[in-house]
Amino acid sequence: MSESGVVIEQASSTDIPALVGLLAVLFSIEQDFKPDTERQIRGLAGVLARPNACIMVARSAQGEVIAMCSAQLVFSTAEGAHSAWIEDMVVHEAWRRRGIGRQVLEAALAWASDSGASRAQLLSDLDNQPALDYYQHLGWDETRLIARRLGLQLRPRNSD
Repeated sequence: MSESGVVIEQASSTDIPALVGLLAVLFSIEQDFKPDTERQIRGLAGVLARPNACIMVARSAQGEVIAMCSAQLVFSTAEGAHSAWIEDMVVHEAWRRRGIGRQVLEAALAWASDSGASRAQLLSDLDNQPALDYYQHLGWDETRLIARRLGLQLRPRNSD
């Protein structure tokens, strides 16, 4: 437990309702995503079920989830090792500016490093200047890469 009575630990499926609430706050800030409870429930359950992913949470002394950050491993051909995608970094507004975001992010990065990742990367909304400033303050380097996305049609898996 930290000085503020906050506990950092891995999330469980019982945390999903609270995590959906935090994602609603985050996705209301970001232009590329919109809050969608059903999708977020499905997404969170999927991340929690993966052995190469984790969601770290910060809990108040009363047990309330007040912050989250997820990490998922991919294998990087550039690194020749795992790389961690850091996503869903959000702190409940009432708990900001107390170092809780840094603690939950550092816990996700420690999990990634312990899991064999040699690099971490994240995306941040270009219009979210406080987030851009925050990551710069923490030492994250800007890259020359631009994110692109393409929606795909879900196909049923072949059962062979």
